[in-house]
Amino acid sequence: MAPTSTSDAERLEPFRVELTGFCYRMLGSGFEAEDAVQETLVRAWRSFDRYDGRRGSLRTWLYSIATNVCVDMLRSAQRRALTMELDPTAQAGGGLGPPVPERAWVLPVPDDLVVPVDASPESVVLQRESLRLAFVAALQHLPPRQRAVLILRDVLCWRADEVAQLLDSSVASVTSALQRARATLRTAAPDPGEPLRPSDSRQRDLLTRYCTAFEQHDVSALVALLREDATMSMPPFRWSLRGREHIRTALLDPRSGCAGARLLPTAANGSPAFWQTRPGSTGHAPFALVLLDVLDGQVTGITTYLDADRLLTLFRQRPSRDTHGPVARVGQARR
Repeated sequence: MAPTSTSDAERLEPFRVELTGFCYRMLGSGFEAEDAVQETLVRAWRSFDRYDGRRGSLRTWLYSIATNVCVDMLRSAQRRALTMELDPTAQAGGGLGPPVPERAWVLPVPDDLVVPVDASPESVVLQRESLRLAFVAALQHLPPRQRAVLILRDVLCWRADEVAQLLDSSVASVTSALQRARATLRTAAPDPGEPLRPSDSRQRDLLTRYCTAFEQHDVSALVALLREDATMSMPPFRWSLRGREHIRTALLDPRSGCAGARLLPTAANGSPAFWQTRPGSTGHAPFALVLLDVLDGQVTGITTYLDADRLLTLFRQRPSRDTHGPVARVGQARR
């Protein structure tokens, strides 16, 4: 194999964020998406001397490798899901029960890990919509290759002939797979919801009132912002609730741990998201990541990921984007 060069790695690195977004939608885990992209870049770096630009663009070649990596990772994996799919019958007064292994859940992902900074405003809106937890969970119902086709065609807006080339298939086969994927997705349709829209004054007002009510532990004001059939869940536990009054009961429980907590905004899954902190001996520290689903001026879902220490490693650690970082990272993995 001919030796690869520093310039080869530098040509690959600009694709990292968009590839991570693709792999996240395929795998439903930010941690696994990072692993898949790193494996993709390592494979590409090792075989760069065999890349033939006459047969397709560098982008298409990388997505082909990433698709194969994700399909391999999904061969023996169980389908990731949201709590409401696993146990929709929990009671407000019941305990959380034992935690469920991380591989069972659709896990969150920070926006800046998966949304390119140079994306157009229209693309950002589409990408945020397709990062919502409910949509990513619905994708997990699709077989891996159908999942790849739907993401490439309907989310990333690739042409059918481009997807056929990527998958070494025919346009007719890609079209058929897309039709089947869309049909399956309709049966597992995610709850409607809006992506985060910072310029939307109505959404900003809703989130401001939600944070104020939460931090003042004003349960009546907070519950008034919920849709009647709103849901609440707390991964990694199966415990979940549906219905505004059940959520009210849970929030009034002195064991809820909400009193004195604060919400600090962050950016995750294209949705309104907050680190929930609570006071300690050294000040406030995050103990949960909260993602909200909102629609038409109401909160329709509250997902609280309790494993904050684990998630902070994903939200705080990033590959360097300077001249040397990409080369060093890929090169170290290669060794």
